[in-house]
Amino acid sequence: MQAPGGPEEDTSGGFKYGGWVTPYFDEVGGEVMEKQMKPADLLLGRKTLDIFASYWPEHADVWPGINDVTKYVVSATVKKSDWKNSVFLKGLADIKKLKNSAGSDIQVHGSGELIQLLLKNDLVDELWLKIHPVTLGKGKKLFGTGTIPAAFTLTESLVTPVGVIIANYRRAGKVETGTIGV
Repeated sequence: MQAPGGPEEDTSGGFKYGGWVTPYFDEVGGEVMEKQMKPADLLLGRKTLDIFASYWPEHADVWPGINDVTKYVVSATVKKSDWKNSVFLKGLADIKKLKNSAGSDIQVHGSGELIQLLLKNDLVDELWLKIHPVTLGKGKKLFGTGTIPAAFTLTESLVTPVGVIIANYRRAGKVETGTIGV
């Protein structure tokens, strides 16, 4: 999940495959991304805020509404941003309060450490996964240590002509177990 957009996006840990999504981006994937980039408030980690705030204010034509939605940022070190509509949260308690409040949908893009926190604390209602026909060997992981067991139901899926599997899952309770063949 690290640095899909470009070579210099996130080189932390010596990651050298930035921009790995580009060869797999086609018209079908672009249409799905447009749908998923509908105006919705965003929940971001500090590192993703840094990346997004340096790029999206000048490229709003690609993601209409990105500068107008509320960007909730979870950070222990940064307390303000020049990016319009940025609101800072202190941690898990603030995230839970936000999740339980009335308002628009909230999406998380990137933000690997934040996603780990959300998965660990059962705060993910829906997953939008894009599985690409490539292995990178190293880099940031989506499902790391601390992810709780959880069941999801497939709500939508497709395979693009270049082989990307796009699957949307909605939270569906606890993991069920059984025995095969019985």
